[in-house]
Amino acid sequence: MKDRRAWFGVLAGAAGAVLAIAAMELYAARAALPIMAIPFGTSIVLVLGLPGTAAAQPRALIGGHLISTLVGLAVATVAGPEPWAAALAVGLAMVAMHATRTFHPPAGIDPLLVVVNGMPWSFLLVPVAAGAVALALFAYAWHHAVRWLNGPTAG
Repeated sequence: MKDRRAWFGVLAGAAGAVLAIAAMELYAARAALPIMAIPFGTSIVLVLGLPGTAAAQPRALIGGHLISTLVGLAVATVAGPEPWAAALAVGLAMVAMHATRTFHPPAGIDPLLVVVNGMPWSFLLVPVAAGAVALALFAYAWHHAVRWLNGPTAG
């Protein structure tokens, strides 16, 4: 019985990831952004595949993406799109996420994307803030729906 529940959780997480990735791809196409410019692929896998981990919690998901993007934007403003600046931005983002207790490893790509691609400050709001909040809300609803479908837990 316990093994069936574990596999149900894995399959439910994978199904949620399919829906979330499809929505992300649809958004990218409509916004005329390359899919690789939207930093949520690995966040989706983490939040839907390992929802109990600290890095998958809303504080880490949303905060990690916002903090990392802010660091990338600040470094890009000061140093420009230099390779060393991109590397420095990733390191500083790691420190900032730890300092704010928002450590979300997938958000480590955000400062790299920002610096290398010269993303504008508006990137912080759309797609980063909007996407992180949307993913947190989707994950919350998905996990509650899946819990309901799986039925009561055995005592």
